[in-house]
Amino acid sequence: MKTVEITTPGKPDVLRMGERPDPVARPGELLIRVKASGINRPDVLQRTGNYPVPPGASDIPGLEVAGEIVDGDAQAMAAAGLRKGDRVCALVAGGGYAELCVAPVGQCLPVPEGFTDIEAASLPETFFTVWSNVFDRGRLQAGEVFMVQGGTSGIGVTAIQLAKAMGATVIATAGSDDKCAACLKLGADHAINYKTQDFAEEAKKLTGGKGVDVILDMVAGEYVTREVGCMAEDGRLVIIAVQGGTKSEFNAGLVLRRRLLITGSTLRPRPVAFKANIAASLRAKVWPLLESGAIKPVIHSTFPAADAAQAHELMESNQHIGKIVLTW
Repeated sequence: MKTVEITTPGKPDVLRMGERPDPVARPGELLIRVKASGINRPDVLQRTGNYPVPPGASDIPGLEVAGEIVDGDAQAMAAAGLRKGDRVCALVAGGGYAELCVAPVGQCLPVPEGFTDIEAASLPETFFTVWSNVFDRGRLQAGEVFMVQGGTSGIGVTAIQLAKAMGATVIATAGSDDKCAACLKLGADHAINYKTQDFAEEAKKLTGGKGVDVILDMVAGEYVTREVGCMAEDGRLVIIAVQGGTKSEFNAGLVLRRRLLITGSTLRPRPVAFKANIAASLRAKVWPLLESGAIKPVIHSTFPAADAAQAHELMESNQHIGKIVLTW
C-alpha cells in the first residue's frame, strides 16, 4: 500500500510517499480502504519528533480516517452492526496516512447519512476529543458558560457547535477579527480577539463578573494564570495541549476559594475500551445532530496525499478555519 511517511524528524518536507506491506486486521479490528485522512496537530508534533508513538501503534502518522470496510473480525463486526462494504470513519492510534488502515471495531462509526468521505474523515479526532474532555471530564451542562481557546481550529469549530447544541453559552477566542466572525457564524455567542483584547477580562465582563464554568484550553503556559482568574465558582479548566508551554503560575488561593478543578488528558494512549465508550456516546447523542444538519463539519481545504507536506505547512501557518484533509 502507499503511505505518507516521516523520513526523519523535521519540517514538513520530511513527509514523503512510501510503500508498506498491507496491514492485517487482528481480532477485534477492521481493515479500512482509506478514502480520506484527517490532519491534526498531533501529526505535526509527531513529525517534529515531539510526540512519541504509543507502544504497539503504527509509526505512520494519521489519527482519523474514512473509507470502506474490506476485511476484519466478522464476529466483532456483526456485534457492532457492521459488515464488509460499509462506509465508516474511525479514530486510530496511528497509520491513518495510508491507503489501508486497521482500526478497533469499537472506534469505528458509520459515516453519517449524506456525508462525503472527506467530511467523515474530519470527525473522529475532534469529536472524540471534545466529547471526552468537555462533556465527560469537564461535565458541561446546559445553561453554563463555556469558553474554547482557538475557536477556529479543528477542535474549536467542533467545541463551539457541540457546546451550543447542548445548551451552553459559548465564548470563543481567536487571533483575528475574521476568525472571530467565523466563530460567531458557527454559533458562538461571543468571540474575543486575543491579540487585541484580554480574554480573561472580556470573559468576566461578558458574564457580569460571574466567570466561566468550563474552559477548553489548547495553549496552557501563561494562559492558565488568566484562566484561573476568570473562572466561576466550581469552574473546570480542561487542558488538552500545551502550545504555549508546560509551565504555568496561578493564584492557588482562587482555586481554593472558588473550588476550581484544573485537569487535562491525552486521548491517543488511552485503552480501546475507553475510546469505544466515547464512540457509543457520539453515536447516540451526536450522530443524530450531524445527520439532521444541526452540527456540520467545517472543511478548510483538502490535499492529495502526495501533497501532505503542503497540508502540514498550512496547519503550521494557523491560517485555516476548520479541518484539513488528505485524499487518496
